[in-house]
Amino acid sequence: GIEKSFVMLKPGTLQRRLVGEILLRFERKGLNIVAAKLMHIDESLAKIHYGEHEGKDFYKKLIEYTVSGPVLAMVVEGDGAISMIRQLVGPTEVSQSLPGTIRGDYCHHTRLNLVHASDSPESAAREIPLFFEPQEIISWDDGNAHWF
Repeated sequence: GIEKSFVMLKPGTLQRRLVGEILLRFERKGLNIVAAKLMHIDESLAKIHYGEHEGKDFYKKLIEYTVSGPVLAMVVEGDGAISMIRQLVGPTEVSQSLPGTIRGDYCHHTRLNLVHASDSPESAAREIPLFFEPQEIISWDDGNAHWF
């Protein structure tokens, strides 16, 4: 069914001028970008967003990296969007990310991950409202939905 996922292009994506290439992958897969916002996340929002990782060895550096520059926060919608996006993005661990995935093609180091994507419907439901008000999400139909 149709799902919404939270996707965040992290500071490295903007610094390396990869936003267009990564957005293109979502669009080519038939996913709809239904909300997008360029923003600078403060430390308190980053800590709420990544709360599940608090206490892990990488947590402090993850927060520092996330707040180090602007991010592009998005809601991406489509049929089975959450698992589809996770497949497009690839595993978090760079050594396990295959060529053809975003992380496999562009990530140099696991700690400098370029993309965050919700890993479940529950995560998406928790993450989307941290970054977007309901009226900022604009669902639209590309005309092909009636075929599936």
